[in-house]
Amino acid sequence: MKVPIEISARHVHLSKPDLEILFGQGFALAKLHNLSQTGQFASEQTVSLAGPGGAIERVRILGPCRGQTQVEVSETDARKLGLNPPVRDSGNLAGTHGIKIAGPVGELELKQGVILALRHIHIDPATAAQLGVKNGDRVKVDTGGARDLLFENVLVRVDPSFRLAMHIDTDEANAAGIDEENREGEIIV
Repeated sequence: MKVPIEISARHVHLSKPDLEILFGQGFALAKLHNLSQTGQFASEQTVSLAGPGGAIERVRILGPCRGQTQVEVSETDARKLGLNPPVRDSGNLAGTHGIKIAGPVGELELKQGVILALRHIHIDPATAAQLGVKNGDRVKVDTGGARDLLFENVLVRVDPSFRLAMHIDTDEANAAGIDEENREGEIIV
């Protein structure tokens, strides 16, 4: 089965209390544009990240707010920041690196929350059943193209609100030659 491949650039998910530390009491994110997954959006707001080795400016905040703050970077970004974060599924933050986040009103020092996002596929239950996979399974995805790459250990995430899409970070996309011409792969169960 073919799967659209989407590139997930560095970004931050904020809890409501952390959003208010960075932007002020009662602040609400302003939507820049919708993302492919229902209810998710890129906000107009950005923050700065600072680690022991360097900083990255204008990092996009994705909404809506979550229960805990999470920073997702690529391996290249992590090196620039002087960090060595683990590859994790979203929300699995125990034992991860912390980082300093700065907004226009305030700053916060996260004790943990920086990850390299585990490549994954969002899939609805009907499509999952058609493929014979369930939430938490692992599959392979062949990208094809001039820089054909077989991604292994791709996490399957199933939810009724999901629209079929594979998410990889910028380093993975560059390695596989994912661009406007080559934006889909083949799921191998």
